[in-house]
Amino acid sequence: MPEEVEMESAAVEGDDAVEESSGTSGRGGMRRVKVIPLQHPTPSDVPSFGSSVSSLWRKWRSKLESTTSTEWLGIFLPCSVWIKTYKWKKYLRLDLISGITVGVMLIPQSMSYAKLAGLHPIYGLYSGFVPIFMYAIFGSSRQVAIGPVALVSLLVSNVLEEIVSPSDELYTKLAILLAFMVGVMECTMGLLRLGWILRFVSHSVISGFTTSSAIIIGLSQAKYFLGYEVERSNKIIPLMQSIIGGAHKFKWPPFLMGSIILTILLAMKHLGKSIRRLRFLRAAGPLTAVILGIIFMKIFNPSSIPTVGKIPQGLPNFSSPVLFGHVKSLIPTAFLITGVAILESVGIAKALAAKNGYELNSNQELFGLGIANVCGSFFSSYPSTGSFSRSAVNHESGAKTGLSGITMGIIITCTLLFLTPIFEGIPQCVLAAIVVSAVTGLVDYSEAWFLWRVNKKDFLLWTITSITTLFLGIEIGVLIGVGFSLAFVIQESANPHMAVLGRLPGTTIYRNTEQYPDSYIYNGIVIVRIDAPIYFANTSYIKDRLRKFEGDISGPSNHGPEVENIYFVILEMAPVTYMDSSAVQALKELHLEYKSRGIQISISNPNKDVLLTFAKSGLIDMIGKDWYFVRIHDAVQVCLQHVQRLNDNESSPLIAMQNIV
Repeated sequence: MPEEVEMESAAVEGDDAVEESSGTSGRGGMRRVKVIPLQHPTPSDVPSFGSSVSSLWRKWRSKLESTTSTEWLGIFLPCSVWIKTYKWKKYLRLDLISGITVGVMLIPQSMSYAKLAGLHPIYGLYSGFVPIFMYAIFGSSRQVAIGPVALVSLLVSNVLEEIVSPSDELYTKLAILLAFMVGVMECTMGLLRLGWILRFVSHSVISGFTTSSAIIIGLSQAKYFLGYEVERSNKIIPLMQSIIGGAHKFKWPPFLMGSIILTILLAMKHLGKSIRRLRFLRAAGPLTAVILGIIFMKIFNPSSIPTVGKIPQGLPNFSSPVLFGHVKSLIPTAFLITGVAILESVGIAKALAAKNGYELNSNQELFGLGIANVCGSFFSSYPSTGSFSRSAVNHESGAKTGLSGITMGIIITCTLLFLTPIFEGIPQCVLAAIVVSAVTGLVDYSEAWFLWRVNKKDFLLWTITSITTLFLGIEIGVLIGVGFSLAFVIQESANPHMAVLGRLPGTTIYRNTEQYPDSYIYNGIVIVRIDAPIYFANTSYIKDRLRKFEGDISGPSNHGPEVENIYFVILEMAPVTYMDSSAVQALKELHLEYKSRGIQISISNPNKDVLLTFAKSGLIDMIGKDWYFVRIHDAVQVCLQHVQRLNDNESSPLIAMQNIV
């Protein structure tokens, strides 16, 4: 394309346009305009398959060779990163205080969550033993506190109770096997760098799922408050029917004690969050509840309030997870637990890493969680993950490194060795109150209100996930929520946003005419911006929209020569990051269709990859190199020149246009 073209000043400028280019007036009032030439790819720029593979191999080998032994150590043992830079005087006291604080909080919580999972409370302590030490070594977060959590515990009980009774020894063995399976899945995802898969689960789905799960968890603890058995279910209707149906068996003592303890816990939690100098109350709440419960039972010893009973003393024995014949039936639940565990742990790990000024490797985090669960399963642990509440307390207490996690592990070790007989007198209603207090923070109706105000589609996702989780069960609720989330993603991708552009008065800037209704539209020219990658799923939609835009651009604000037909379609492709072969074929068909109707396609600002795709497919030569531009304004100026000539041409405009194209 020549660098300079002539154009009628009046045709370009309208009343107040600004010509960016400089030049001298030619004959007949014509102005010479400078157009920035587009750099087309040369044959050497188009890589062959062999050169692409060779280039990837060279980059990979160069990266391996440039990685030092210290960096390799940091990859496989993330703890080495903070160990070698540890500031003993500054960090040690903070790590010890936070580790002791969260360790004390973990003792009653882990026992409560084990009961929620249908296991003996000792398995909650086991799950807070080996996994904590393993995560401190292999995990990449320095503030996340892992161990049993409410959601995972509920998922464990939901699936295992359909296989065997919680009183059967097989139940416990299957829970331990689940920990091994979840750990293997997490390690695999970390090693294969598959953490990106979870990006397809929207925050709306997570919020709706956790809100309904918290309600189910709270209702599942009702039996410890009411004093009679309630059907174990992950659906709200059977739970409510069972609670109402057994109302005649109601007992006052456990209800009264559980309610008082729950009130104390909620009050301490609220004060700990609201008043900075009282933040220790948030962590001290569960232990305070346990101490009050034990003291009450020692003094009054009421027979109507059941207690935990005998708790084995000592560390768990090493044993291999067995019953691999049940693996097939546990795979769906293991996948679900893995997803929930990763979302809960990686989410808070990223947030805490940003607050504390270090980078978090999501794939390393997955691997660390996996190692913690795999190793824990050899020491009688059921699935563990990062806890929102304990991690928040760990951060607020000043934790700086993984030493706080090691301190938590030491606290649990000492408890298993010396303190388990003390906890035998804990009332079960106290453990239930601890669970209910913990899950109240998961009920997030404020998020629903926020979504309603900001984005109705996200609110719909939240509502669908929440309702299906409540009435159809946790597993089905998650699957339906994720399914709708993916459907929305596909719908957005298959129907990308497209905009007709016009020039802002007094500038050479082109913007959406709907957003800027005063922008100039030129007769005979349609300028369209495609705001998404183009691939097989959206090519038909894009072609249909382009045809529609042809008939929608006439109006009183149009500028330029008075022509009735459209002769140029300018595609602004800066937002198009990728085009597949189907998109290229669709563009070829569109070009031929336009050509048969006397319309020329012009391409503005394609990126390097898209331009290479055009070059390899022959589309550059088909459309013509002269119709590729760096800027929309350059394309408009050249097209306007031709529109002016068509308008002045005495012959048929269609014949003149065919001569141009």
